[in-house]
Amino acid sequence: MEDWIPHRGAMRLIDRVLEVDAEHSIAEVDVPFDGLFVRDGEVPAWVGIEYMAQTVSAWAGARARTQGGGPRAGLLLGSRRYEVMRGGFPCGARLRVEAHCELIGANGLGQFACRIVMDGEEVASARIAVYDPPEGVDFLKIGGAA
Repeated sequence: MEDWIPHRGAMRLIDRVLEVDAEHSIAEVDVPFDGLFVRDGEVPAWVGIEYMAQTVSAWAGARARTQGGGPRAGLLLGSRRYEVMRGGFPCGARLRVEAHCELIGANGLGQFACRIVMDGEEVASARIAVYDPPEGVDFLKIGGAA
């Protein structure tokens, strides 16, 4: 997964990248039985936004690799119309997370239509806004040190 997304340790929430091309990415999540977000046998539905964001991150990582780079930190700016059909994702479930690029600007601002499918049924959907900084920009450095 390190080739696809910059997330590490307990914050890496997607398990596999199934497909990536210029317009979309698809990932899978095996909802864990233990972990950072597990409560009462499920992961709360609000974590679905992060599943979507990490699937977008895989798309950005693949895009960066085609330009000779690798995955790097981006920002989830927000979501619109996060609709979820359940209160959580049950432990042991396998989720298919899909992200389709609706637009991406030269400045790194983008919008993706995302959805989560479980057992063939859509259980969540949203449009998320992201910022993928241009190569060489590291806005996470503290104090301006290079």
